[in-house]
Formats: sequence, C-alpha cells, structure tokens
Amino acid sequence: MSTILVIGAGGVSSVAVHKMAMNPAIFGDIHLASRTKSKCDAIAASVQERTGQNVATYEIDAEEVPAMVNLIRRVQPKLVVNLALPYQDLPIMDACLEAGVDYLDTANYEPKDQAKFEYHWQWAYHDRFKDAAIMALLGSGFDPGVTSVFTMWLKKHKLKTIRRLDILDCNGGDHGQSFATNFNPEINIREVTAPARHWENGQWVETPAMSVKQGFDFEGVGPRNMYLMYHEELESLARFVPELERARFWMTFGDEYIKHLTVLQNVGMTRIDPVMYEGRPIVPLQFLKAVLPEPSSLGSTTKGKTNIGVIATGEALDGSGEQTFYIKNICDHEDAFAETGNQAVSYTTGVPAMIGSAMVLTGAWQGDGVFNIEEFDPDPFMDMLNSQGLPWTVEQLAGPVEF
Repeated sequence: MSTILVIGAGGVSSVAVHKMAMNPAIFGDIHLASRTKSKCDAIAASVQERTGQNVATYEIDAEEVPAMVNLIRRVQPKLVVNLALPYQDLPIMDACLEAGVDYLDTANYEPKDQAKFEYHWQWAYHDRFKDAAIMALLGSGFDPGVTSVFTMWLKKHKLKTIRRLDILDCNGGDHGQSFATNFNPEINIREVTAPARHWENGQWVETPAMSVKQGFDFEGVGPRNMYLMYHEELESLARFVPELERARFWMTFGDEYIKHLTVLQNVGMTRIDPVMYEGRPIVPLQFLKAVLPEPSSLGSTTKGKTNIGVIATGEALDGSGEQTFYIKNICDHEDAFAETGNQAVSYTTGVPAMIGSAMVLTGAWQGDGVFNIEEFDPDPFMDMLNSQGLPWTVEQLAGPVEF
C-alpha cells in the first residue's frame, strides 16, 4: 500500500478517489486537496459512506509552488495525482521536482491566456525529472489516455504498423439541460471553439472549428453527428507512432449544443481575454462558467451511454496484408452514478487516472523522466480497464472506414 496525494476536487477527482478507495491493496492513505476544501470534504464523505475508507482533506492553491511543496512534504506521498485544471500542470510539476515525488496527470498544459494545449512545455521537464530520479506520467485519462493505450495495444497484438487512425468520442447522455457541459465548462468550451487540427502526411492540417461534420452509428447510442477537433493525444501519437499517415479526432455534439455555443460565441461570451465591466476586468468565459450548471451536479439526471474508441488501419502482424480494427469502451451514465455518484464522462476519465496511478505505484510502469502513456506496455493497463469498470471490445472490420 502506498500514500497518494490527489489535487483537484471535480467530478474526475471524485471518481478517481472513490476507485482508489475501492482498491486498498494498492492505495493506502489517500489525501485530497483543492482550493475549495468543502468540495474535498464532500468527496471524502461520499467515499466513507460507500467504501468505509477515510480520505484526508486539505485546502491548497495549486499554483502556489511553495505551499504545494509544504503540503507534499507534510503528506509524504509516493505519487501526486494532478486532477486540477491544465493551467496548473507546470506549478504542480515544479512542486514535485522540489519535493522529489512522482507526478501524474490526465491533460497537458494550457496557458490561461491562450487556448493552446501542447505537450512541449511538459516534455521540456524530462531531463530535470530524470536527474531527480522521479517519474512524470502524462495523459492518463480516457482521451488522452485510454485511446492511446488502445492504439498501442493494437500495435502490439494486431498491427505491425498503423497507417490511419481515427479516435471517436461519443457522449450519448441526456442530462435534461438546454445547455451544459459534462466537464469543466471553461476547458470544454476552449477546446471546442479552438481551430481543428489533424495529422496528415507528416504535418498538421488546420480547419475552422466545427467545420467538418460526419455521421456515424455508435453502438449503444445510435446515429450521431461527430465533428473534427484537435485533441492532445494526436500530438503524442504522432510522436510515438511515427509511421502514421493520418490521425484524426472526432467528438459528437447535439444540435442544441451547437446552437447555443454558436450564439454564445457570436456575442463574445466565449472570449478568454478580459473585458472591463463596472470598472473591473472580467473574463467572459469564466463568467459563463459561473452561471452554467456545475458538471458534478448532472450525475443524478444524466441517462444514456458513452462510446469512445479507436479505428486503426495498417499492416497486420500475421502477414495477411492490410487490416482494420475497431476497439472501444461503452459506459453507462446511470451505472457510473450508482457506483461513484458521478456521470460517465467523469467516470471514463477518473478510472484511467486511478489505473495509471496503480501502474506507477505497483512498478508495472516505471522510469526516470517525463513519459507519455504510449511509452509503456499496454497490457496491464488494459487488464485493469476490464476489472475496474471500463471493459473494452475489439473487432476486425471488413475494411477501412471511409469518412
């Protein structure tokens, strides 16, 4: 058993902490810290009620490195799990470096003043982590995270090379709200409104946000419109699967979501630069976040399923020529809520955060430096997906999917 410190108290953190408490053979003392201690206390109370395990809670500003270092030294964890905002990745990594503790996150760094999330800021920490003989594991969520592991599992067991890759993220849940996001509204809207990019023939191809739409029939959900977007795992996959000719990321959105988002964008409510209001600066998107439903409040009303997977085409390992495989997970919102008190979007990220933490704590994945999830053996991670609530299936398709 190992001591662990989790930073952040949103829905993903709630799922991860619940699942850690359900695996006491791996996770011993669990500590949870956030800017708002009452949120930590609420998660701790739920964990105590559901599992009987205790969670210690703290108030912390994750951007204050000295305070983070003091907390780490006080708790003495074997691993710090960053489930806070992507703006806080670098300060938490700085604190882990100073305290000499391993680090894990689910999403790469993003500057506050620019909707641009890339890995290069964190990759630049590699030598410092290596010299400190500690490890940073990046992107242990679902996408990024599980979709990357799916890809590497296919490359290990099915395909010698992967020529074309499509990641399909479908949330078929209905929460009964006219407009709401299933994870942090600020991060969600920054992602959706950013220009789309995909990898093709050794370079990035950029298209306007939400300008490329494609229909797809998702098992367990039905036909949905999905939109081409940029997502961070494309950057790491292009690096660690060098033979990729094309890699794309698709996400589904309903017509009502698109309609509301279009209006909000047209009137300036998705801006991330400050505007003056009654003599004080205010960021429109942060104000919008404050008036939208809190994602963690949607769990009890959300019904339906998510379907997230990878379609990969390449040269078969068995020498039979080109083959196409589709590997995916389907998760039920109501089942996720019954187990952890959170809807499936939080569940599908929180469970992989716990599994990645288990990989580090048990030594299944180890190394000194900064690593992406694609760099390790996918098999033990895939085994835990099956045993921890995110079972997956793989099928061979008749041929490449053209869209």
